[in-house]
Amino acid sequence: MARGGAREGAGRKPGSVTKRTREIAEAALEGLSPLDFMLGVMRDEKRAFEDRFDAAKGAAPFIHARLAAVTVDGNIDSTVTHTVDEKAAKRAMERVERALDALAGISRNAGKSTLSK
Repeated sequence: MARGGAREGAGRKPGSVTKRTREIAEAALEGLSPLDFMLGVMRDEKRAFEDRFDAAKGAAPFIHARLAAVTVDGNIDSTVTHTVDEKAAKRAMERVERALDALAGISRNAGKSTLSK
């Protein structure tokens, strides 16, 4: 008896339409934009909370701007000034340094066996 691994004919067939894909396609035929569709799902109290939450996460970037650590101010007739949030910049640099340290550790250990002899 076979155990584990891929099985011929198992799983969703390529190109098959999911319930969510079908809903989006039907909404598009009605003239709704993807954002309108997501807002409709989010506001539908009959839907499961998880569906509403996912729709809210998808719609949020189109409605609410992300806050930036740098503010730019100026106009065509004068020089441009910018203000840097020092704390945010420092946190960003710390994250970059941790990522670089992690990558350096990976590259130093590349090709080395971690098994005891």
